[in-house]
Amino acid sequence: MLEKLSWKQLIAEFALISIPALLLGILCGHLAWCWLTATLCLLLWHFYNLMRLSQWLWVDKSMTPPPGSGSWAPVMYGLHLHQRRNKKRRKELGGLIKRFRSGAESLPDAVVLTTDEGDIFWCNQLAQRLLHLRWPADAGQNIQNLLRYPEFHRFIQEHDFTQALNLQLNNGRHLEFRVMPYSAGQRLIVARDVTKIHRLENLRRRFFADVNHELRTPLTVLQGYLEIMAEGALPEAQREKALDAMREQTQRMDTLVKQLLTLSRIEAKPEQGEHIEVDICTLLGQIKREAHALGPSHEVSIDAAPNLQVVGSESLLYSIIANLILNAIGHTPEGTRVTVSWRKTPQGGSFCVSDNGPGIPAEHIPRLTERFYRVDAARGRCKGGSGLGLAIVKHALEQYGSTLIIESAPGQGARFSFVLPDVCLVTHDAVSSLEVDAN
Repeated sequence: MLEKLSWKQLIAEFALISIPALLLGILCGHLAWCWLTATLCLLLWHFYNLMRLSQWLWVDKSMTPPPGSGSWAPVMYGLHLHQRRNKKRRKELGGLIKRFRSGAESLPDAVVLTTDEGDIFWCNQLAQRLLHLRWPADAGQNIQNLLRYPEFHRFIQEHDFTQALNLQLNNGRHLEFRVMPYSAGQRLIVARDVTKIHRLENLRRRFFADVNHELRTPLTVLQGYLEIMAEGALPEAQREKALDAMREQTQRMDTLVKQLLTLSRIEAKPEQGEHIEVDICTLLGQIKREAHALGPSHEVSIDAAPNLQVVGSESLLYSIIANLILNAIGHTPEGTRVTVSWRKTPQGGSFCVSDNGPGIPAEHIPRLTERFYRVDAARGRCKGGSGLGLAIVKHALEQYGSTLIIESAPGQGARFSFVLPDVCLVTHDAVSSLEVDAN
């Protein structure tokens, strides 16, 4: 293995050229000219190797230097070793950068690397999607020119990054920005999508406000009648009227609490009970009798495939079907015809409840599955409705991988339907009869 060039090697090389030249000069009588010629040859040889090295540095594309001899051999070999070390170091740095970028891409947050002035020199894919950055097209661009929000501009200019910045973008998304020093003259900007958290917080506030509103009316009625009774004896007729009203309001509160508990249980986790084969026809017969008690003037007809059953939770399926049928009866006038169908289709098990009532205006349909939402709030409360039935249906269907489809128009009735996937269905050859008598 070659070692580094030393003065001894240079002196030995010069001596190797000079001694034969001196001996030849003594023999021929031209000592000075022979020594000068040998020195010039050595100098030209060095110039030649120097030009080879320059050619390799500036023109040649190869990674290895040209071979050398004599005193140039350790120089060329040293350059070769230096190239190998640099290549290994570049490979290590490339792997480190690759691991860093891979880790940054795996983060659930948008990551942007900038200078202290805000010039972007890298961002991950999530930053490109959330902040609409383009990489590498936006390299060198100032992030304040790309995110044109006054709050973000003040946040960057004030240089106070102890607190995060919550910013709502033009597309409605809520982002939480944090800025941290990355290295000398560089910053790490992390943006987290907190839209879902904001939405849940708004739902929580609205939920408690709605519960407070729903409980206030029955509690006010109960408090009023109790105060009247506390003042003195009431005539029998007024006393019975007060007791009936109080019973009605307590029943309404009881129904509201039960439905809230049902909705909370469904949202918290899937049904953990044993999944059994549920006979939908039996459930429909039971619910039809309950519907007759609620709306005896309504005409309820059922068209169901008696051999088509569902594997699932009986209580959950009962909640879905009962809420749809009783909702159709409770929100349509007397004499309305309600049609229930349960059939096997190429898409799965199709369940549908339709009526020929007054229909629902289009602006209300997207909000029907919201908690406590009513198209006609006064009429809904009069009927004892809580506004939670369709919300229960929506969340219960999610556990079966299905969604509630609502179709309606003013004067054309309403249609509520869903399709259960084939994996939830069981078909038997034996056909059982369906009791359609409502009495």
